[in-house]
Amino acid sequence: MTLLDLMKNRYSVRAYKPEPVEKAKLEYVLEAARLAPTAANRQPFQFIIFETAGRKKELERIYTRPFFTQAPLVICVCAVRSQAWTRRQDNANYGHVDAAIAMDHLILAAAEQGLGTCWIAAFDPVATQEILGLPDGVEPVALTPLGYPADAPGAKTRKPLSGLVRYGRW
Repeated sequence: MTLLDLMKNRYSVRAYKPEPVEKAKLEYVLEAARLAPTAANRQPFQFIIFETAGRKKELERIYTRPFFTQAPLVICVCAVRSQAWTRRQDNANYGHVDAAIAMDHLILAAAEQGLGTCWIAAFDPVATQEILGLPDGVEPVALTPLGYPADAPGAKTRKPLSGLVRYGRW
């Protein structure tokens, strides 16, 4: 399968089988995330992997959709702003961008391994910080369940390139 085929076939999984994720597959997707490009190669992110078993009530404080705790694992990517590259001209901190790129690499690698994911941004950041014990300066950027899909992909709709690309100028 080509990378473009993988991207076309990847989908946001919203139902998971309870079977565990093999350690080798977890390490594979984490290695893919580690290899993600980052501004000035700072790698200003951390991944927190946690099991969902027996934590449904607690984890519902982070995100309430039932599929979130169906998967055996959830992964949270956090930006460590103090470690990120910052553009001098406008003080833009690239920690969130770098964390998002790493999560994207992880999600694509998971799909290649037959695992399901669902990018979650609509989570409660305060509950996430409390439950995961995040120190000051460490910000949760995105979460994803990780497990074997128990659903099937629906139709994928995307804007045409003509609606997204401009050449030369706006």
